[in-house]
Amino acid sequence: MAMAWLWTGMVAVSLIFGALTGNLNALSAAALEGAQSAVELCLAMCGVMCLWTGVMEVMNQCHLTDRLASLFRPLLKRLLPNASRDSETLAAISANLSADLLGLGNAATPLGIRAACRMSRGCKGIASDELCLLVVLNTASIQLLPTTLAGVRASLGAADPFDILPAVWLTSLLSVLAGLLAAKLFAHFWRN
Repeated sequence: MAMAWLWTGMVAVSLIFGALTGNLNALSAAALEGAQSAVELCLAMCGVMCLWTGVMEVMNQCHLTDRLASLFRPLLKRLLPNASRDSETLAAISANLSADLLGLGNAATPLGIRAACRMSRGCKGIASDELCLLVVLNTASIQLLPTTLAGVRASLGAADPFDILPAVWLTSLLSVLAGLLAAKLFAHFWRN
């Protein structure tokens, strides 16, 4: 509901300022151009999403995602000791982080929701520290292959859409470390 009000407000302000400055023609041209660009981007992203969702399915069939999940288990047992007691929850978290590593945020979302639902059982409407940490890990995820970003860059004509990999690796690693630190600090001070 809040987003509806926000969009309505933005459109109203644009129309008012367009009328006051005499730029209604430019406003309507920009709206049509923006709509066209949005459709072109959606079509390009559909192709990228289909490709990488297919790659993820092949990885599932080859049990490569299970191997990635087993690599995460020791780390997750230290970060999320309560959640790691349940093998299904740990598997969902591991699969979620594996999808995030591969830049498949759309595939990671249902896995993250499943893990969050399993972790929130018995919490009575209050998120546990571990659930908050999962949200931080999911939001600030480390990406080895930023497929969505590469798809956007390719649709905009980038010669090498993946040439930003070192910068993505560094910034995603730093964001995860900052998120982990903030989550642990908030968990510590919130209890005291």
